[in-house]
Amino acid sequence: MAFKRTQESDRLMEAFLSLRNREEAYQLFEDLCTVKEVQDMAQRLEIARLLKHGTKYQDVAEKTGVSSATISRVNRCLQYGAGGYQLVTGRLEAGEDER
Repeated sequence: MAFKRTQESDRLMEAFLSLRNREEAYQLFEDLCTVKEVQDMAQRLEIARLLKHGTKYQDVAEKTGVSSATISRVNRCLQYGAGGYQLVTGRLEAGEDER
């Protein structure tokens, strides 16, 4: 289920694309999100990484402290989503996150 693309969401994506390094990303996310929101997103990305490497749900739950419902949601996105987790985790593993 894709979210509705609007002029505002396009502008948000352009804002992300304008970031030049990790420090700029931290600056934007500190202003844009709560600490909990950033932690949740980081945790979901870690869940995706673990699942992509074949880690079992129970082990993911133990390593991350999240519920099986959250793990299941991330797994559904990995299997049937827009491909964002696959794209980003692949690039991070390839070292393309070094800026």
